[in-house]
Amino acid sequence: MGGDLERRIGKRGRFETREEEALLDLVRTADRVEARVGRLLKEHGLTHAQYNVLRILRGLGRPTPILEVAEQMLTETPGITGLIDRLEKLEFVRRERCERDRRVVYVVLGPKAADVLGGLDGPMAELRSGLFAGLTQAELATLIRLLDRVRGPLEGP
Repeated sequence: MGGDLERRIGKRGRFETREEEALLDLVRTADRVEARVGRLLKEHGLTHAQYNVLRILRGLGRPTPILEVAEQMLTETPGITGLIDRLEKLEFVRRERCERDRRVVYVVLGPKAADVLGGLDGPMAELRSGLFAGLTQAELATLIRLLDRVRGPLEGP
């Protein structure tokens, strides 16, 4: 039995495989979620990647090496240095050199970022609640488990 995607995209016949349907469903869903989150972030002057960096730094609560921030990003971000440069120009972060090893550069969350993140907390919580309002807690747990299984082989060790 096909899902709602066939109707929504005007597909005339069935998908060739369930994998094709699942992939297209996942891509379309990710696009819709990303667009919603992107609109909210734009209202606060941030991009997805910038918000991700700020969220990571706030969560860690300490000066963090740039490479460690890059490792924790939700999306692949090849230009982490440029991203940190832009956040620094916006006065959301500042860089600090490690006293023991001058090659290591830490990123520190600035007060301006704390204000923006604080202003986003409520709206982001509302958005999350709305996105998943149609799912029970058990269904959310299943969704998380299934997404982990799909993503696992793609992320490597």
